[in-house]
Amino acid sequence: MEPSDKLESSDNDPELKQLAETVYDMIRDVHDPEKPETLEELNVVSEEGVKVTRLPAGQTLVTIEFVPTVPHCSLASIIGLSLRRKIDLCFPEKHKVDIFIKEGTHQTADEINKQINDKERISAAMENPNLRELVDKCAADDNG
Repeated sequence: MEPSDKLESSDNDPELKQLAETVYDMIRDVHDPEKPETLEELNVVSEEGVKVTRLPAGQTLVTIEFVPTVPHCSLASIIGLSLRRKIDLCFPEKHKVDIFIKEGTHQTADEINKQINDKERISAAMENPNLRELVDKCAADDNG
């Protein structure tokens, strides 16, 4: 990939900055799988963790970085899947979406990052009815 200074990003393009803010507004209300609070309330997601970049072919890349509540969080992959599900449900346009655990904040971040960004693994996970129900509940607008 080209150096980031050659790509338009939400750091220097008002349109992409607005899109990053829209994405954050969408994901901030995703609920934690174990707790009643939202990911924003638990400081799992933040505005600074959402970046949007325009790729050379004109496609938009949405990158979300999140911080699990604890370094050994067993549900970090569920959080990642819930963030992806929320974007899939709320965005009419298709964007490339990369979701990552912030470096140094989880013991198995590399493995989870691979799981939540691999189309085949995502598809297989979402075929599990119990897992899909949990992810859908976390991503739902009404968590009641």
